[in-house]
Amino acid sequence: MSVEPEVSGPDEGVLDLLRLTMVPGVGPKTCRALLDRFGSPGRVLDAPESGVRDVPGVGPRLAGLIARARREVDAEGELDLCRRTGVRVVARGSDGYPPPLGDIPDPPALIYVRGAIEPADQLAIALVGSRKCTPYGLRIAEKLAGSLARVGLTVVSGLARGIDAAAHRGALAAGGRTIAVLANGLSEVYPPEHEGLAREVAGSGALVAESPMRQGPLAGLFPQRNRVISGLSLGVVVVEATPRSGSLSTAKHAMDQNREVFAVPGPVDSLPSRGCHHLIRDGARLVETVDDILEELGPLVREVKSRPEEPAVRHVAELSLSDQERSILGRLDDRPVSIDELIAGGKLTTSQVMATLSVLEMRRLVRRLPGPRFVRA
Repeated sequence: MSVEPEVSGPDEGVLDLLRLTMVPGVGPKTCRALLDRFGSPGRVLDAPESGVRDVPGVGPRLAGLIARARREVDAEGELDLCRRTGVRVVARGSDGYPPPLGDIPDPPALIYVRGAIEPADQLAIALVGSRKCTPYGLRIAEKLAGSLARVGLTVVSGLARGIDAAAHRGALAAGGRTIAVLANGLSEVYPPEHEGLAREVAGSGALVAESPMRQGPLAGLFPQRNRVISGLSLGVVVVEATPRSGSLSTAKHAMDQNREVFAVPGPVDSLPSRGCHHLIRDGARLVETVDDILEELGPLVREVKSRPEEPAVRHVAELSLSDQERSILGRLDDRPVSIDELIAGGKLTTSQVMATLSVLEMRRLVRRLPGPRFVRA
């Protein structure tokens, strides 16, 4: 049974927010400045033109466009197109808005979503790279994406040719979740040859954009899109990038957003790997396998439930645990628990419990106290 898409928002001002964000020249920073000044999209649209001009970044021309937005911007038509094409509009502050994205310095006021963004997608890694990549880059991107998906991480990328497409395909082949962030509107797929891939991504994750539905791909929108890719993720992995690659802007956004940055090395004489080598030289974590990524990521800012029936994940390393290790960890919290309690409450032998606790302690997921007793680190 199909479910009609709906608009998610914190109040009845979603149409006004659509009108505001559809005004040419109102980008994320200007939109936030306007909302900070006037308090709501409706008040921005109803404000006198002279008052709007006082907001930093708003000149006379843009102030005039905002003043005429209620008459000239067809937000109802935009919303109707969303409904007809299975797209939801999700406003910042609503339940469906990804929490990590809301924490970045310049979050989108709203996003368009085809597919579904789930709570588990807060455990995501972006994997990006060059469009003009080598067979080595494609192979590593698919392999890494598959490994990330198999341990339970969502793979985020940009649906571009080359490394991005390989990342999405690797995650899908492993049966995992993946999110594609587009620079253009969701009424069409760019590049057009990835239309089939986009359908698969929407079926196992989501297509996301902040541009209006009919917005075409423009060069200036791609760097802006890249901050959303990193904003949805715990960290960014760059597989191949020339020194002037747009993927390096995603890494720069990640640094500005306090995300981890990773890079895959390549041959020393390979131009597509030179940007990665520069990142490693400047402090990015060198990546050979998925373990390098899991080891580098520290405790999560917020606990995340991968599945409703499972305990919350506090550290990304928990995703790679065996069932036995997960079982023991799930019975620990901030209250000290003795080994006897762990043995009595489960089906494992004393040696199995001791061995499992040793592994969890080495991974810094549990802490040993005198007794001996254990707590979840």
